[in-house]
Amino acid sequence: MKRFAALVLAAVLGSVITIATTRWWNPASEGVKIQHINSVPTAQVGYRLNENGEAVALDFTGTAEKVTKAVVNIRSTSEGPAVSRNPNQDADPFQFFFGPNQRQRGPVQSSGSGVIINKDGYIVTNNHVVQNADVVDVTLTDNRTFKAEVIGTDPDTDLALIKINQKDLPFLSFVNSDQCKVGQWVLAVGNPFNLNSTVTAGIISAKGRSIGIINRENSSGEQGNVTTAIESFIQTDAAINPGNSGGALVDLDGGLVGINTAIASPTGAYSGYGFAIPANIVSKITEDLLAYGTVQRGWLGVQVRSVDSELSKEKGLSVSDGAYISEFAEKSSAKEAGLMAGDVVVKLDETPIKSSTALIEFIGQKRPGDKVKVLVNRDGKELTFTVTLKTRDGKVGTIAREEPNSVSSLGLQIEDADPKMLKKLDIPTGVYVKSVGNGRIARYTDMRDGFIITRVDDKAVKTAKEVNDILKSKKPGDLVTFSGVYEDFPREYIYAIRI
Repeated sequence: MKRFAALVLAAVLGSVITIATTRWWNPASEGVKIQHINSVPTAQVGYRLNENGEAVALDFTGTAEKVTKAVVNIRSTSEGPAVSRNPNQDADPFQFFFGPNQRQRGPVQSSGSGVIINKDGYIVTNNHVVQNADVVDVTLTDNRTFKAEVIGTDPDTDLALIKINQKDLPFLSFVNSDQCKVGQWVLAVGNPFNLNSTVTAGIISAKGRSIGIINRENSSGEQGNVTTAIESFIQTDAAINPGNSGGALVDLDGGLVGINTAIASPTGAYSGYGFAIPANIVSKITEDLLAYGTVQRGWLGVQVRSVDSELSKEKGLSVSDGAYISEFAEKSSAKEAGLMAGDVVVKLDETPIKSSTALIEFIGQKRPGDKVKVLVNRDGKELTFTVTLKTRDGKVGTIAREEPNSVSSLGLQIEDADPKMLKKLDIPTGVYVKSVGNGRIARYTDMRDGFIITRVDDKAVKTAKEVNDILKSKKPGDLVTFSGVYEDFPREYIYAIRI
């Protein structure tokens, strides 16, 4: 009996040892266990000081959620030529029958971004986003799309104000961009490459940048070859790409620091440099467009250069920075106040002026009739003058909005035809098209420079005044036809377009 009990005990111990050994050598037989812990993604990458000087977590998530709701996608559509052909370079025999400069036509679309600036549907964007657009569509972050009305534009700052018919929309408030500092965190929000609601982070890399991209062709004979553009960009390393134009540059509280406008890149895509129009300029332009329908811009009437070591040495200046006055416009409020060529502007009111860009930005926020205290350095002495800003025409007062008319919308530049040319072509009368310009004629017809208008709506015309009088009598939506010939294609062509 004892021997049997011993055998049973030995068998049990052997089984236990075998099972334990098997499990020790093959732990996977129990199955793979994956451990889970309750956690959330880390959004805090550092700390910053708030307006009270308190250290708070650096968190982009709340700002991004707030700001993206107020940034929209804008799609502009215009009817325009897709392909053009010069009749003088082609030998196509069909060309004679179908006329010069035949073009394949179709809608041209471009896209950008915009920022809602109040609950009633007013949106700020870039002028180049909506320029020459026939239809402007705005898509909100909830994917609703609305037609927009262009309230006003300002090519000199590349800004535009549009409106959709909606209420109680989320919007962004302006901050004082003059108080923004280099090194400050900012977020860029927009729709690059049609990727809606994209947020990128960076810092303000520099202020007061001028890169010569706004309104390059616009210059004033009154001020020589000086561009009328106002450039004093905020530079940022937050990623900005095509499609970001018109989007928001915001601080970490969600305040609008600027409107993203351009990039500096050898490839056309982001390479480290983005530029935004400062909020103070944006605010002034939008207020003018809302109140007056056009921008109220005051002028000192000076041409200035930034003072650097080279200029200081060349002119024998006693200062190393400021805005050097090189010449005056014909009707200059600064000259009337007593300023002279060679003066260096070092302060406007209480704002130090370190460069020509700083002067342009400061004056760009003023209106005709505003008085500005100008501190200049003249031959080592500081002098103060009070200048009353005027319009470019030398006037003080509100600038009236130029209402578009039939003639200006078409873009035609016409003059009386040379009688010798008419005789050569054997036509009794005609009006010469000096330029088709950039208006509706150029966009919707094949008319080219040099066209000789013989009839408008089947009425013979002799002078440019007659053509203009007929066009001025037209109402929006009216159809107008131009009949005439080309000197190098002496057969009749007819162009029809709605005003």
